[in-house]
Formats: sequence, structure tokens, C-alpha cells
Amino acid sequence: MLRTRLIALLAVTALAASTAACGGSDDSSNNNSSSGSPDKVKVGVIPIVDVAPIYLGKAKGFFTKQNIDLTLEQAQGGAAIVPAVVSGQYQFGFSNVVSLLLGASKNVPIKVVANGNNATADPAKDFSGLIVKDPAITRPKDLEGKTVAANTLKNIVATTVNELVRKDGGDPSKVKYVEVAFPDQAAALDAGRVQAVFLVEPFVSSVQPKGWKQIGSFAAVSPNMMIADYFTSAQLLGEKADLAKRFTAALKESLAYADAHPDEVRQIVTTYTTIKADAAAAMTLPKYNPEIDKASLELLNGLMVKDGLLTAPVDTSKLLQ
Repeated sequence: MLRTRLIALLAVTALAASTAACGGSDDSSNNNSSSGSPDKVKVGVIPIVDVAPIYLGKAKGFFTKQNIDLTLEQAQGGAAIVPAVVSGQYQFGFSNVVSLLLGASKNVPIKVVANGNNATADPAKDFSGLIVKDPAITRPKDLEGKTVAANTLKNIVATTVNELVRKDGGDPSKVKYVEVAFPDQAAALDAGRVQAVFLVEPFVSSVQPKGWKQIGSFAAVSPNMMIADYFTSAQLLGEKADLAKRFTAALKESLAYADAHPDEVRQIVTTYTTIKADAAAAMTLPKYNPEIDKASLELLNGLMVKDGLLTAPVDTSKLLQ
């Protein structure tokens, strides 16, 4: 979701040109039926709270019910997951919307199959936060001439902060960004190396005792902003449409269940991340909507053009099946 890097375009372009199959570890010869031996499916994910629903869905048997033998493999981020899906190493993957739109703009053969996670609809209590230490900085416009820490440059964090500054009457071109990993951002802000950080859970709740001020969030850009999606290769979608349909059905059930059972989300997160139970209990969870938010996709599409990440809006039909 969010915590990915810009797609390694040269690697992805090479993969897109040379990909011969997207079967990967799926050795099922029956691609159009949910009967018989389970389809072996490997999904590339990131060890963050955003992917809790798919872990929860596996534990609850939602994928088994769809005759899918699911393996979840953790990766560094979208820069690794996108080419791995294109090559067939993974049958499906998880990545933030900005990275996926960048891929579509370069004609990388990927298709979104399901929503990933969304903002909470409450700008003041989101799972993300634009946070400052200096009491003189009280609003996004005040970030003009300041340095903001982002986990990845020229991606969804900068797109979000730029829009917050723009909406507040400021000039986002006057904001500087430096790349700092989420776990290191609080120390950078405390030491004055940056004047603002953009954090996600569990890091948002972990800095609350410091009394720092939150001046923005994903939800402040758009209440139900879609942050990330699950996707597959265009080739798999064409050759194994029934598998993609069953995977999507299991994932939608997982998303709905996770959204309705936050205590179980908090528990499952401790099984695949280093987040401890007490930290999980304090987190503000994202929303897990079963349906893809097309309006949010178009919003980010337009913001990327404003920021110069895209020269023109992406035809989102390239991404959506």
C-alpha cells in the first residue's frame, strides 16, 4: 500500500517484453473450474497492517472454500512485487495505487482485481498522519520551504502532502522531500533533520505520547481514499479467468470480515509483523472496503498529473478488469 517504492521501470519493461507465462507455481491444469485439486496461488505482500485481511481470510478458510491453496510471500515493496507478478513468480500482488498507475502509464501488463485498503473517513483520526514538532507549523501551507520525510520519494506520500499543501493555499513545489524509512522518521523529526513526517500505523500511534501535532492525513485529501489494491498480470487474467474470479471472491469476503472484526485484525497483525499486542491495540486501523473505489483512482490519477508524475491521465480501463 503505501509503503512501496517507484516501480523499477527498466526491470518491469524487460519483464513485460519477455514474459512467457504467468502460471508460476500454479500447476493446476484445470483453469476454469473450482473442482479438483486446489489451485496453488502465491501472493506478494508487504508486512504491514494494510494486508491483514488476506492473512485473516486465509486463517478463516475463505480461500480454501474457493479451492485455492494460498501462500503469502513477503517482499520489500512494489518495486519487487510488480515485476514478480508480471513474470509469474507471484500470481497476485499488493501495491499502492500510485505505483500501479505509474505501471499502467508504461503499459506494464497488470490488472487490479480487488481493493486493498482505504482511509478512515475521519481526517483527524486516520491510520496515517502528517505530523510536525515545531509549534510554529500549524497547517500544511506552513510546509513551504520545509523538508518532509517520506518513506519513498515521488510516490503516494508526496502526492498526498502536495495536495494537502495545495488545498491549504500553498505551493507544493516549495516543499522538499527526503527519503526516510518509517521506523526512522520520528528520530529525524526529533533531531530537526526534517520539519514534518508522514507516518502510517503503527508509527502514528507510537508518536502520540510526544505531543506532536497532526496537520493532515490521507483522509484529509479524500475521506474514503483508496490507498492500495491487489492485482494480477493481464496474461493470468486472460488465461485463468476462473481462478482470478475465485481469488477476488475470497478476498472480498476477507475484506468485509476484517472491516467487521477489528479485534481479529489486531491479533492477526502480530503473527506476520514485529508489531506487539500492546502496539496493535493502540492502532487506528484503515478501512477495508470490499469494492474498488473508482472515484479515488481518478482522483490520484489527476493529482499525479498535477505533480508531474504523469504527463497525462492514465486510461484506468488499463488497470481495471
